[in-house]
Amino acid sequence: MSSAEADPEMPDSTVGKSKSSVLQILGPGLITGAADDDPSGIATYSQAGAQFGFGITWTMLFSYPLMAAVQEISARIGRTTGRGIAGNLRRHYPGWLLPGLVGLLFVANTINIGADLGAMGDAVRLLVGGNAAIYVVLFAFLCAGLQVFMQYRRYVSVLKWLTLALFAYVGTVLFVSVPFEEFANGFFIPNLSWDRTFWTTVVAILGTTVSPYLFFWQASQEVEDEKAKPTREPLVVAPEQAEGAISRIRLDTYIGMGISNLIALSIMVTTAATLHATGKTDIQTSSQAAEALQPVAGSFAFAIFALGIIGTGLLAIPVLAGSAAYAVGEARRWPTGLARKPHEAKAFYATIALATLLGTGINFLPIDPIKALYWSAVINGVVSVPVMVMMMLMTARSDIMGENTIAGPLRWIGWMATAVMAIAVCVMLATSFF
Repeated sequence: MSSAEADPEMPDSTVGKSKSSVLQILGPGLITGAADDDPSGIATYSQAGAQFGFGITWTMLFSYPLMAAVQEISARIGRTTGRGIAGNLRRHYPGWLLPGLVGLLFVANTINIGADLGAMGDAVRLLVGGNAAIYVVLFAFLCAGLQVFMQYRRYVSVLKWLTLALFAYVGTVLFVSVPFEEFANGFFIPNLSWDRTFWTTVVAILGTTVSPYLFFWQASQEVEDEKAKPTREPLVVAPEQAEGAISRIRLDTYIGMGISNLIALSIMVTTAATLHATGKTDIQTSSQAAEALQPVAGSFAFAIFALGIIGTGLLAIPVLAGSAAYAVGEARRWPTGLARKPHEAKAFYATIALATLLGTGINFLPIDPIKALYWSAVINGVVSVPVMVMMMLMTARSDIMGENTIAGPLRWIGWMATAVMAIAVCVMLATSFF
């Protein structure tokens, strides 16, 4: 099979007629959606289900079109321009804008890496015993080593297969008793409360599902895929490829985000049907959720939940470190890309290593990981709104997007997502300081 036949984006193919398998079509969107359910996100969804039961599950139905639209827009920026989000901001907008956003993104991602490594270490300790700190260091070396030394195409394949770890949480639902009428009411009929904790939790869920590191990662991965496939060119110089490219991006993104929300929903349903139902509402971390499940749902459900933490962490940490490196590298005009050899992009790979090293170090400092993760969410919220605004403005400019500016329903939903995140950040800041 020639390279042209192997590429589902070729002009003479469509998603419906492509000879490529679904696994070939799925890529950046699938991995991005899966990385959204990192151990820190699992902690948020577990806490939500434990505290508010099925009455909070409607947030998954509400957030899906918003996150799918934002991620499709991110992907189209990368595929159309041949540059990531930071690269486009540097090229087309004032120089003072980018350093602050990239710096905050790096800090937030580093804290997230630390929290995820800590959760993975605790999960292994719960399963087999031993010293969690040793597991943290081993996982850090494994995640950084794979990014630096594994060939890009093989590495992407590994990340795709790691998405299967997410279905551990679908498996846990099979081991609990779910009152489906109560679940349906909570999922399809928003159950609103004016309680401060409730709205803080809603904001945390939105901040977890719509997060800036996912924007930067998916856009940059579209650029990586474009460079890795000789048949592809940026759509600004090859507009004839737009139909196939946009169809693939939409399918990839909507399936990836759909899986992400299905997993988040499964976690909420599991903890609502077990922990909330038995009055165990004080869950702070993903490992606490796994441990609390054991006496309620049984050892098998506990083991599946804990293994899921490890699998999702192995997927999410490279995305967190990689998105930080892409943003910093593009802002500094460094050679970037996981497809490059280490000696061809020394600063890029050094940034990946630094973010992972700093995240590891957080686990050995007298820092409350829950407070650190909370402030990471605050930083992510602060960064997400201006980045989303700039993305929406960018995609309306023909000097950036060529013939492929974004209009119509996708544009309206993108602005709606931006407005929702702005309101969520205002609520989060108000509840934090007042």
